[in-house]
Amino acid sequence: MKMSVPDYMQCAEDHQTVLVVVQPFGIVPEDHFFKIYKRIASVSQVSIRDSQRILYIRYRHHYLPENNEWGDFQTHRKVVGLIAITTCTSAKDWPQTAERFHGQKEVYSSTLYDSRCLVFGLQGEIAEQQRTDMAFYPSFDECSDVERRVEDFVESIFIVLESKRLDRATDKSGDKTPLLCVPFEKKDFVGLDTDSRHYKKRCQGRMRKHVGDLCLQAGMLQDALVHYHMAVELLRGVNDHLWLGAALEGLCSASVISHYPGGTGGKLLGRKPSISQTTDAGKRHRPGALTTNGISADTSTEIGRAKNCLSPEDIIEKYKEAISYYGKYKNAGVIELEACVKAVRVLAIQKRAREASEFLQNAVYINLGQLSEEEKIQRYSILSELYELIGFHRKSAFFKRVAAMQCVAPTIPEPGWRACYKLLLETLPGYSLSLDPKDFNKGTHRGWAAVQMRLLHELVYASRRMGNPGLSVRHLSFLLQTMLDFLSDQEKKEVTQSLENYSSKCPGGMEVITLSAELKLPPVPFTKLPIVRSVKLLNLPVSLRPHKVKGLLGQNVSTASPFIYSPIIMHSRGEERCKKIDFQWVQGDVCEVQLMVYNPMPYELRVENMGLLTSGVQFESLPAALSLPAESGLYPVTLVGVPRTAGNITVNGYHTSVFGVTSDCLLEDLPAVKTSGCLVEVIPSLPRLQLATSLPRSAHTPQPMSKEELSSSVSVQLFNGETQQLTITLENIGCEDIETLEVTSKVVNTKEKVFSNFLSWKLEEALSHLPLKPGLTVTLTVSIQVKLDFSGQENLLQDLNDDGISVTGLPICSPLRQVLKPRPETKPISNDSGKLEYSHIKTLEAVLNFKYSGGAGKVDGYYRELSLGVHVDVEPSVFFTRVNTLPATSTRQCHLLLDIFNPTEHELTVSANRSQDLVLHASECQRMAIQVDKFDFESLPQLDQETAHFTNPKQLEEERQHARGCQINSKLQICWSIPSLQRCGEASVEGALNQLVLEHLQLAPLQWDVLVNGKPCDSDLVADCKVGDAVTLEVKLTNLSKNPVGPLALTVMPFQDYQNGVQNYDLDKAVTFIGSETFFIDTVKPKESSTCNGALLFLYMGDYYLNIKFQDDNTRRELPLAWFTLPSVYIRALDTPLQAGA
Repeated sequence: MKMSVPDYMQCAEDHQTVLVVVQPFGIVPEDHFFKIYKRIASVSQVSIRDSQRILYIRYRHHYLPENNEWGDFQTHRKVVGLIAITTCTSAKDWPQTAERFHGQKEVYSSTLYDSRCLVFGLQGEIAEQQRTDMAFYPSFDECSDVERRVEDFVESIFIVLESKRLDRATDKSGDKTPLLCVPFEKKDFVGLDTDSRHYKKRCQGRMRKHVGDLCLQAGMLQDALVHYHMAVELLRGVNDHLWLGAALEGLCSASVISHYPGGTGGKLLGRKPSISQTTDAGKRHRPGALTTNGISADTSTEIGRAKNCLSPEDIIEKYKEAISYYGKYKNAGVIELEACVKAVRVLAIQKRAREASEFLQNAVYINLGQLSEEEKIQRYSILSELYELIGFHRKSAFFKRVAAMQCVAPTIPEPGWRACYKLLLETLPGYSLSLDPKDFNKGTHRGWAAVQMRLLHELVYASRRMGNPGLSVRHLSFLLQTMLDFLSDQEKKEVTQSLENYSSKCPGGMEVITLSAELKLPPVPFTKLPIVRSVKLLNLPVSLRPHKVKGLLGQNVSTASPFIYSPIIMHSRGEERCKKIDFQWVQGDVCEVQLMVYNPMPYELRVENMGLLTSGVQFESLPAALSLPAESGLYPVTLVGVPRTAGNITVNGYHTSVFGVTSDCLLEDLPAVKTSGCLVEVIPSLPRLQLATSLPRSAHTPQPMSKEELSSSVSVQLFNGETQQLTITLENIGCEDIETLEVTSKVVNTKEKVFSNFLSWKLEEALSHLPLKPGLTVTLTVSIQVKLDFSGQENLLQDLNDDGISVTGLPICSPLRQVLKPRPETKPISNDSGKLEYSHIKTLEAVLNFKYSGGAGKVDGYYRELSLGVHVDVEPSVFFTRVNTLPATSTRQCHLLLDIFNPTEHELTVSANRSQDLVLHASECQRMAIQVDKFDFESLPQLDQETAHFTNPKQLEEERQHARGCQINSKLQICWSIPSLQRCGEASVEGALNQLVLEHLQLAPLQWDVLVNGKPCDSDLVADCKVGDAVTLEVKLTNLSKNPVGPLALTVMPFQDYQNGVQNYDLDKAVTFIGSETFFIDTVKPKESSTCNGALLFLYMGDYYLNIKFQDDNTRRELPLAWFTLPSVYIRALDTPLQAGA
């Protein structure tokens, strides 16, 4: 007969062990039995007293009797010891217990050397008997000397073993050597000639091999090697192939024990190879054992070892030869298989994986006959473990998977799906497959995707058959997440449909599934459904962004360093430097995070309940539902939420619900996702302001600004000089009171000079309503006034000049009305191109900023700004094409001449102070003369010295010019109106004034007043007097300049004008002076005045003029001539007194 069940755990060093079977009988609880069994098995080697040898023991709690029949072939297969464990609670049960123990010994009686029975629970007289084969214990917990008794038992086995070795080894050659047989050989040797030489050599060879086995078990390694060598020679000569293979295997085992004291079984199996190192090497050294440096401690054994011990390479060759001999015998399949396993373990130690795989491949094809399903599972599992041992991980996984499939073979009445699932899980590492999705984020894909997908499908099926849909959902999720790139479109549909099926019964989540204490299934977030390419935290809209009050910017900066800026403090944490964002969110306001997502599926992907994952502050995520088209490409998705508390908030990722599976996708697990930062500060809550305007909204956006920066924009069309009222309604739409409100404006994007306040308002009324409660409104009226340059363009001035409009010789009282006449060489002004040229629409743009704050944010120094864009298209109203002056009859007045052009298509009326209205038709130019008092520009407010010092000189001059222009405009009060449109406005000459005109309009710093007979006299006034009466003449000088003036001398020269170009100064006989004709004025200090007096006597009646001239001196030369312009005096001398009504 043959052995039916191989021992896959055998290794080469098992050949030196003796086999002891530990079995229970009677009623023995399983846990108690294995507790005692472990204690017995701990005695795996015993140092024999008075000897240098060690006996190694191999324990089994189950051993087939038919395997025991092969004990002569290989003695380590022979059961030489039996330890029986039983319970007996009363003396009356003892006889039956003893009988059963003897019956159990009968099973192995042919090979047993000794036996023991451990009886638990029996007390009394029987238990007190001293018996070598029995040991009594009160209970399983009170058995402290079990190990000692086992050691005694092992020593008794050794005595028997040693006696048998000596008995067989000392057989005389003359004695007849018995023939040792394996069970299936006995019938073959019936009738053989026992006296033949061939038969005797066969007997001797087999006995030598048997003695070698006994020597090896008895710890005599060198003797065993000698006997094995002799057996090989004898058996090879008689072609006894089966026993020759056994002799070669014994030789290999002894050599392996010599070379590898630590064993080849992967675990020491209780051996202590270093025992010779912990004691005296000379006294307690096992022959053939190596020290730590690989050199035998006993030099005598080294000689024998070198002679008889096989080299590592020869060991493998002999194993191959032995296995080839075993292969010749059908009934030796188990022996052949176990020899292959032993050779593989040796090759694994030698790190010769390829040769080991050849042995295993041979083992796969060894036919052991009809095996049970359990035996098949065990065979494939052991093959898997051996392939794992030599580093063939994928091959190992293959056989493990075959074992798993065997667990649920159709022939099994009750398939073991749990065992199948467990084995399938163990195959994962061999196929480079992990159940942690994070391992698939690290670079390129490892392993064969097709095989991995097949294995995952089998896991899904097995978990479903186990009745665990949660596991099925987890494995399907893992398959979809990690193998998405390898699935075909059809497979994607099938997997997702299955997933939806399973998740409808058991929704998938982010909990860890615990299969055992060692194995836990981590969650599988769907980071590829959809794929997220980038995550960007969005700033609040410009109108809602918080701003820090400038004076409070440094409050939160650490003052631990004496330096203004310390890179150590500010950048000590690399993570914050990389991730912190330089804008803030506001408590209670909706915040946005933009994700660029991609749908890799070939059909529409519905993502439900997608929201943000945050930490740091209380955050209310507002989930969104998406529907992404098939293979959508990058698609922007905005996720929103509301921070409910202030502090720092970190966006850790996002959560989704796809196919019934909830996923929490963390950014730290997605290195491919681009992000500009995830940490942002949330400041305390601020109010929110909304505005509405009385003017229509506009699509225009001032160029330096973007549409996002303006909450609203208004547009209006005005004529130059026109004023429009804009009513703004401000509403508090937030949850906090508006406590402060500031309004500022800024003109943007214009090259035009504005000659007035473009936007003006009064804020007092609005401020009186603060604090403004939520839901309430307040109105603010803003005045829009456009005053651009009214001066004409250069080509227009040229046209007017060439058309003959001139000031010279025109009567002052009648303004010129002149229509432009087209010149033959140029186009008329009134044609279309001329209208475009002179009617060019200009643009004014400004931004109104509303700065407001309130609530907890105001306490921390934050505010908000709301911006309103104002776009004004300015059409020209009137042009001042030329401005000039004419002297008036009074030295303190002059005539301002304005050539006014109407560029509009409507009739236009111009009015001014001290002048009659002027009506201009479309494209018509007329002149207006306005008599004005000269202006004292020196009296205008001056800039203080400090401001003037830091101001650009050009800017300073522009400020002066503007102040002069404003003063002139306020006196002129020029207005225009277009009756047909009911539009009116003001006009400014400021841009049209040149330096010469300003000089003519300026009041001289030296003011001269001439009084005749105590009455002021100017050239347009006639002073009457009587002939022969003395006429007093008084000249008064007022110094308005900044420097003292004088002394001065004035000469009075009377003359008569005959109105024909002849002036007669020879009037000595007609006019005489009372006193001197020269007047002297002393030095006059600034802001002071001085007066000189004289008198004249007119001898004849007539009209006389007095010409007052200055004598040439240094003072006069230094000052401008215009400063010394005195009014001419007109005196009429009469003979008779004035009559009433004359």
